[in-house]
Amino acid sequence: MTMTRSRMTRDNADPKAVEVFPLTSSDRNALPALHATFRHLWSGTLAKTAPRVAYDAFFAMTPPSPDVTFHPSTDAAIPGWICVPDKRVDDQALLYLHGGAYMMGTAPAYRGLVSQIASRARRTTFILEYPLAPETALPGALDLASGALERLLGIHGKVGVVGDSAGGGLTLATLARVAKVSAAVVFSPWTDLTLSGPSVRERASSDVLLDETSLREAARGYLGSAPSDDPRASPLFDIPDALPPLLVQVGSEEILYDDASRYAQKACAAGHAVTLQEWMGMDHVFQQSVERLEAAREALDQTAAFLDEHMGR
Repeated sequence: MTMTRSRMTRDNADPKAVEVFPLTSSDRNALPALHATFRHLWSGTLAKTAPRVAYDAFFAMTPPSPDVTFHPSTDAAIPGWICVPDKRVDDQALLYLHGGAYMMGTAPAYRGLVSQIASRARRTTFILEYPLAPETALPGALDLASGALERLLGIHGKVGVVGDSAGGGLTLATLARVAKVSAAVVFSPWTDLTLSGPSVRERASSDVLLDETSLREAARGYLGSAPSDDPRASPLFDIPDALPPLLVQVGSEEILYDDASRYAQKACAAGHAVTLQEWMGMDHVFQQSVERLEAAREALDQTAAFLDEHMGR
């Protein structure tokens, strides 16, 4: 696949410094049917009557990697599920924080996607079962994620963090609290609950999964009494002094494009090592579509390579 790359580094805060992955002909042909599947699921009765069940069914479509086994966590500090690849790096682990606008998503539903990461990265990966909004508002999920990360750092020599969408925002908010993480990767992170990014409106017609109204409702449930620019929920507004090497992946067609790009730019300008990857033609958290998209498989390969580079083999 032809691609142009220009890595964002400590000395280059140019917002144009982004690794661009062009849309392949294979993915161009696959996208219409994939988007039709999305629309069918999210316009159906299940999505209207039981959105949390529909969301889990949506993410459970990602097939599990055959070389990964699963078992529930027995550590109260890290509730959820554990993905264990057959071949793995000793004394290292990953923490995965799932998406779902803070209102949906479960660890079991994410086993397929996370197993694809665990297999490629060859690291045992913990999928955190954090409390959902609106039943639990800020800082409930953040407190649990921070405690789980501290727990893993006390057990393993090196720990990385991966998160998607709201889980990507939660990842960045957690990294503002917890140091000593070796590397982090976020897919389409939701970093700004004020929804001030121009892409929220400019890319509304091209985003097949997200809309502004639903995100505003989800933000209200998660924030509780906190303001929408509270950095614990909107990490864009307070880049921490310390961050591990960070990979940010985003699709060109999503309304949260600016959430990803602005965070990467601000973190880079603050002196952090950030790699921003834009995948042309891709939707929100396209990495889940590993069976149907070359871009998804390549993005997960890039994720594993990034973790290897900064965590060692």
